[in-house]
Amino acid sequence: MAMRETMSPVMLKLYVRQDCHLCEDMHAQLLELQSEYGFDLELRDVDCRSDWARAYGDKVPLLLSGDTEICRYFLDLKALQSFSDA
Repeated sequence: MAMRETMSPVMLKLYVRQDCHLCEDMHAQLLELQSEYGFDLELRDVDCRSDWARAYGDKVPLLLSGDTEICRYFLDLKALQSFSDA
């Protein structure tokens, strides 16, 4: 199931922090799915910007498309698939 084959790839943002095993796990899973679903992935370290740290703090990993939350803490494949079907 390819994600929006005829359109530009969707940009997903993954908010993470260093030394976070949940963040590393979700990032690795998304990299494996990237070619199948056809999305671009931007990694954002919450500790690099104070506004991100205030907004997301310990609520990482957090996967967003624009302002829409897809999942948090663990990759929710069904949510990613539902989002990709929209």
